[in-house]
Amino acid sequence: MKKIILFATVAWFCSINLFAQNGSPVSSYTYNTPYETVKVKPVKNGKVKNVIFMVGDGMGLVQVSAAWVANRGKLNLDNCTYTGFSRTYCANKLITDSGAGGTAFATGHKTNYHSVGVDATGKPVTSLTELAHSNGLKTGIVVTCNLTDATPSDYCAHNVDRDQEDAIATDYLKCNVDYIFGAGRERFNKRSDNRDLLAEMKQKGYQVCTSWEDTQKISKGKIFAIPSEGQLEFARERGTIEGDVCMHALKFLNQDSKGFFAMFEGSRIDDCGHFNDLPRLVEEVTDFDKVVGRVMEWAEKDGNTLVIVTADHETGGFILQDGNIASGSVSGSFATKEHSGIMVPVYAYGPGAENFTGIYENTELFHKIVKLLNLK
Repeated sequence: MKKIILFATVAWFCSINLFAQNGSPVSSYTYNTPYETVKVKPVKNGKVKNVIFMVGDGMGLVQVSAAWVANRGKLNLDNCTYTGFSRTYCANKLITDSGAGGTAFATGHKTNYHSVGVDATGKPVTSLTELAHSNGLKTGIVVTCNLTDATPSDYCAHNVDRDQEDAIATDYLKCNVDYIFGAGRERFNKRSDNRDLLAEMKQKGYQVCTSWEDTQKISKGKIFAIPSEGQLEFARERGTIEGDVCMHALKFLNQDSKGFFAMFEGSRIDDCGHFNDLPRLVEEVTDFDKVVGRVMEWAEKDGNTLVIVTADHETGGFILQDGNIASGSVSGSFATKEHSGIMVPVYAYGPGAENFTGIYENTELFHKIVKLLNLK
């Protein structure tokens, strides 16, 4: 009997070491392709002419920490001279989703879970892209998810239910964003109502592109680029396309002397949290950080561009349990396959960055940007 008890006790302790509190297995990953990070100088005295708002969907502080270990103790985010935290809860739930979380950024309103571009009563509210457009600024959106997914919809649509993707797609006809890049082409040209929204976007004055090769040839006008059906591939398959598109978008938007507002999203970090896939999670965060580095270098040269990097929420309840900075190995587990309710980091670089320190509601990001860009 004593041997049985001893064996059971040892097995119990082993299970505690092997599994997280919810029974999720501990996984390990070694990042074998570390990259050199950029070194940019602080920009303090410039006027805020442009704002680049970068969202790592589902990217909590632990995800950032894991990427930092994986890349041998350095990230491009380390260049940010000012940091803060935002609270992510929505109007009717503690645990938000990207619809409500992104709506807070985009409109300055807390809204209900699963809503996009509306307040808690369901009333459409003005987004940053709409407000910037009405003030004569250029606007851009670049995502690696479907354009009818929550985060881009927060800026381009108004609906109480983010799952109404066919209706959300039609809202793009009146969103007026100058540079749009994302996936999910089937929602626009393979619809149950037989409408060809791509043709309708052309009638609205957009140059519609169904490949990145065609997109990069365009230098003027308005772009609606939707190169794939379904989401873009994960980082290890899609290569440098997100960073390449963002650089093209910045060159495109910066032709106007009045300035611009752009939202760039690392969309698939969230998916990897939902899947509890540590290797791909690390790769998505490091890929996003590479884009951050390229954007920061551009902003440093420009001198009048504020870069803000944050998340709409954390996904997966990720726990970093071990790792080795020298080898780039990380070990961790996930507490859930859903979102969590913890605060998320806010990083800021460039003129006006000092306004983003402290702890505040996610809605405050909208109000701070509006003030810095002097939007009416």
